[in-house]
Amino acid sequence: MPMPGVFSAINTRIQGDLIGKNLSSLGKDLPEGEIINQEGWVDSKIVPGTSVFIKGKYDLLVKNPDKTHTLVDLKISQPHEDKIDKYKTQLAAYKFALENPKFGDPIKTTRIGLLIFYPDKITFENGTARLDFPPRWLEVPIDEKGFLQFMISIDKLLAGPLPEESETCKWCQYRHVGEQISHKNKEEKDDIPF
Repeated sequence: MPMPGVFSAINTRIQGDLIGKNLSSLGKDLPEGEIINQEGWVDSKIVPGTSVFIKGKYDLLVKNPDKTHTLVDLKISQPHEDKIDKYKTQLAAYKFALENPKFGDPIKTTRIGLLIFYPDKITFENGTARLDFPPRWLEVPIDEKGFLQFMISIDKLLAGPLPEESETCKWCQYRHVGEQISHKNKEEKDDIPF
């Protein structure tokens, strides 16, 4: 599901000027390293022990001083520790894809984390409202074994029978909303019920 337009606009403006900067220059608690790529696509080899692969787009790639890399997922959200568990699988998937690309050279990734922005104050000057979005770094522990076990469970689920639909199933509702949206006008597409 796409982000609401305002979040996409904020995200684009934050990322738009980061290439070539040292990540640590954005805030005192951020790790060292030069931001070398943004919104990069990944396409992996098959995950061992499965028939699945990873394809997606990460937010930022940082070259560490030791020539390894840090993978960064940018979020505009409250910076609570529960975000680590919520996004660890997404980051692990992109890490796998960077280190096991279908095409090209592997990119050794030794750190993964969330760079979270959340507005904490607003000022008004000269007819302009300015929001302060102090960055917060949440390091995500690397758990390759846990990631591979999760991918094996996903592979088994995908190979199995389709589950029965239920009125309380959010995924079922989402799928049907997607079907409805694809047949409506642009103005009606912004009215997703959840």
